[in-house]
Amino acid sequence: MFENQPKGLYALALANTGERFGYYTMIAVFALFLRSNFGLEPGRAGFIYSLFLTFVYFLPVIGGLLADIWGYGRMVTTGITIMFLGYMALSVPLGGGGTAYLTMIGALVLISLGTGLFKGNLQVMVGNLYDDPKYADRRDAAFSIFYMAINIGAMFAPTAAVKIMEYAQTHLGVSEADSFHFAFGVACVSLIVSIAIYYAFRGTFRHTEMSSNAKKKDTAAAVEQLSPDETNRRLVALILVFIVVIFFWMAFHQNGLTLTFFANEFTAKSATGVQSMAFDVWNLVACIFIVYALFAVFQSKTQKGKGIAAAVIAAAVIFLIARYFMLPESTKLDAPIFQQFNPCFVVALTPVSIAIFGWLARRGKEPSAPRKIAYGMLVAAVAYAIMAVGSVGLLTPNEQQTAGGAATLVSPNWLISTYLVLTFAELLLSPMGISFVTKVAPPKLKGLMMGGWFASTALGNFLVSVGGYLWGDMPLWQVWCVFIALCLVSAGFMFIMMKRLEKVAK
Repeated sequence: MFENQPKGLYALALANTGERFGYYTMIAVFALFLRSNFGLEPGRAGFIYSLFLTFVYFLPVIGGLLADIWGYGRMVTTGITIMFLGYMALSVPLGGGGTAYLTMIGALVLISLGTGLFKGNLQVMVGNLYDDPKYADRRDAAFSIFYMAINIGAMFAPTAAVKIMEYAQTHLGVSEADSFHFAFGVACVSLIVSIAIYYAFRGTFRHTEMSSNAKKKDTAAAVEQLSPDETNRRLVALILVFIVVIFFWMAFHQNGLTLTFFANEFTAKSATGVQSMAFDVWNLVACIFIVYALFAVFQSKTQKGKGIAAAVIAAAVIFLIARYFMLPESTKLDAPIFQQFNPCFVVALTPVSIAIFGWLARRGKEPSAPRKIAYGMLVAAVAYAIMAVGSVGLLTPNEQQTAGGAATLVSPNWLISTYLVLTFAELLLSPMGISFVTKVAPPKLKGLMMGGWFASTALGNFLVSVGGYLWGDMPLWQVWCVFIALCLVSAGFMFIMMKRLEKVAK
């Protein structure tokens, strides 16, 4: 999995990990912040949340255009600086009045603009590492590793947000509404770490920072030339994929909106025993160590390597047993903490995914990237089917708000199971989609096409707000059925267009 990869991959992945940790610390509590600090209704909070996500993922189009002219490295550095200013503004507690609201909007503009310059261009640089024929066959695995690194940052973010808010409330006497700003402040620190990593290891990837157009200005370097017909075929294939992923992200990013509302309003407020252990991120980290060590036991080429892996497994098991006997009588469940499960599952399952597809590849049966995307949409539909089943018989959200003691709360396992299945879908779709873009995009348009991937993500995120507007008088099982239908239709569209997509992907 990690062998024979260029060193620049790990440097870029770690730089992205720091940035994503800050972003997901903010996003874990942002929808709740809007409702608590400004007293917004679910629909209005959902609209602002989804509009912010829209710009976060649409502005990489602009960032890609600029990078195709001036180079990817320059845009990455500029972007992270602008993001830092945005998070700094958001971390200032100004209350819930007009000044605070305008400051919040200004901060969101800076964060989305900075992300637009940073995110897509960093990923293009990762793809550029694999333009070298020596590494070309490792592109898909590389993006799985890169995607795993993103989720390492996201994995710790909900815990960081909850813990820093608890500390501010209990030790500093800060109100709940003001404590959100401490979580936003964590993002400022994470960006400093991110840019430090970027410059400390820049020598391992400096050759990827310039775009093809920038190279032409500075040197006589040859750039791959495509015929107009081939260019058009590639662009059409990319656009077809972009259309489908709109609806995946519309469904997936309900994790910060309706799935968080479900955690807050319909899910048990505490857990006991083994189940409560799942809500401590360090227990999940121990489980991840076990997964990776198990792979090392079977894949290590030396007895020493196998012995070290076995020792890691034993230590992790002992740690978990000790933690079990130290459990409190009951563990409080905060809604944002559920968002740690998806990134934890991504980190844990990435080696499993790579191993499965590697095994299939050796037998000449690995699905193409477009086919993986189609399968991902089907799996996403299954995830929301779990939510639909778990919501049968529950009150509507509006009824739940007025039910008081009659309100029904369900097991956290419904949400945990949904996040697990959604993770399988994400691993099939997101890293494979990014890899597909970097492989198929015409060389002169790599930045723009990566921006196109994020633009489709942006449209999906804008449609996330639909969930907020459905969150009211509609029965919950019907809310989830909307997302099931969208995923199934998208999967069907992908299978219809499969021959055209696979021809370009070869």
